[in-house]
Amino acid sequence: MIKIENFIKIYERSFIENWDLPALSEFGKNTDLTYGELAESIAMSHMIFESIGLKPGDKIALCGKDSINWIKVYMATVTYGAVIVPILSEFNPVDITHIVNHSEAELFIVSDNIWEHIEPEVLLNVKGVMSLESRNVLHEKPHVEMMRHIRLLKRRFNKKYPNGYSSHDVKYPDRDNKEVVEINYTSGTTGFSKGVMLTGENLSGNVCFGMDSELHFRSSRCLAFLPLAHAYGCAFDMLTPLAVGSHITLLCKTPSPRVLLKALAEVKPNLVICVPLILEKIYKNQILPMISKGTLRWTLAVPFLDTLIYSKIRKKLIDAFGGEFEEVIVGGAPLNHEVEDFLHKIKFPFTVGYGMTECGPLISYTPWKEFIVGSSGKTLPIMESKIDSPDPENIPGEICVRGTNVMKGYFKNPEATAAVLDEDGWLHTGDMGTRTPDGTLFIRGRYKTMLLSASGQNIYPEEIEAKLNNMPFVAESLVVDRDGKLVGLVYPDYEAVDKLGVSIKDMDSTMENIRKELNKLVAPYEQLTKIILMPNEFEKTPKRSIKRFLYTR
Repeated sequence: MIKIENFIKIYERSFIENWDLPALSEFGKNTDLTYGELAESIAMSHMIFESIGLKPGDKIALCGKDSINWIKVYMATVTYGAVIVPILSEFNPVDITHIVNHSEAELFIVSDNIWEHIEPEVLLNVKGVMSLESRNVLHEKPHVEMMRHIRLLKRRFNKKYPNGYSSHDVKYPDRDNKEVVEINYTSGTTGFSKGVMLTGENLSGNVCFGMDSELHFRSSRCLAFLPLAHAYGCAFDMLTPLAVGSHITLLCKTPSPRVLLKALAEVKPNLVICVPLILEKIYKNQILPMISKGTLRWTLAVPFLDTLIYSKIRKKLIDAFGGEFEEVIVGGAPLNHEVEDFLHKIKFPFTVGYGMTECGPLISYTPWKEFIVGSSGKTLPIMESKIDSPDPENIPGEICVRGTNVMKGYFKNPEATAAVLDEDGWLHTGDMGTRTPDGTLFIRGRYKTMLLSASGQNIYPEEIEAKLNNMPFVAESLVVDRDGKLVGLVYPDYEAVDKLGVSIKDMDSTMENIRKELNKLVAPYEQLTKIILMPNEFEKTPKRSIKRFLYTR
């Protein structure tokens, strides 16, 4: 059984044991930081927090793009015993202000370019605002004197540690694992945010599982390109690597295929954590055109020759991801079935996990060698799962989970908490799926998006969308109910349209042909009656999920 350690003490131990090892770098910059230097920076931050009167349990809001400074602030906050409130930099200024106020944050550390658009007078509880980049004071309330404390910081620090800060000085508070460590405001597709209260136990459950599974290990290499303000990237691109002495390289750029592949080739990570979109783009833009060509398509139909070609594609793909990783873990959203089947066919070392912010995030995972295609892995040993269905193996029902990783609740929102957490501790995930007796989960779609056909069949629009998105000229899609009929809303892939010279006047007939092809691949009750072209991309959350509620009427 996995031993759940005290969350804060994990990092006290790691910083001492890995003192001289490289901890953090930013890709393309000369910004290497050792574990010792990170610990010293954290100690300085603790001195600032103390000087302005912050106490354990007080909230510190953090908003900015991923950077070494972002990690410094996060780790300094949690090791001080305060509560971190990470805010996605993509949120608009009104939402950022609302989260800072709703969370009751007393200190706000923010990027300069974001601060430009925020009105200081509407920040209710904040004692002071600091620049994430420079540590300059951007705003402070009278009598706080944060600017003076920062000016005297170096002198006070040297006085406290006259022989320099060493590993013997690392000592973090004894804070109970049941206490809240983080409030993470979800960027869900339901139209509003809720503050997920994650305790030390919730985060330690994820980290200790990662350590026990050796996802990262001492001196391993990690390329972090998922937003650290999200639970997924935070747990497995930052918290777990820092717990074992890994070297994290932050991409600090939008992970376009070109930028990402260059970084993967240079860093050569030992584990790749990614979202489905990255693999789906590589498949659709690079692999699919290659295997659809006449000669190669014919060759793949010949036994033995197909094995040879698949092994070459596999090697090319492994090399593209740096060539030295144990596996690619896909999470954050369902992986397109066609892409998943192909990757399995070529024996690419990937696995699909399942989680949600409310579990900090992990619910299920299986190493790639044991992974069952179509599943989302096996329920973690520190978690339980059940399906709200008369036949959990064959009839989909809502997935419910409980255990170490399940949140304390939503901050200042008992109604929303009661709606998802029942009196027996089961978290109702809102996802529909089935489950095998060993705890392996198979997800079908969201409970709230499930549609009912005229004949009483359950329709999962996400499954139809996955097939539609693989069609030529389709960039993204939504399947919705319009007066009892299924309609596909499609934003075209204009790059492909221009490349092949398809005119705008031909788009309607092109989409009609796509609709007919799609209907051959789905059940009769899943067939689309028409496709409607969308003039603009769908509005999305910062996590790049489509805001479905805006298009279902």
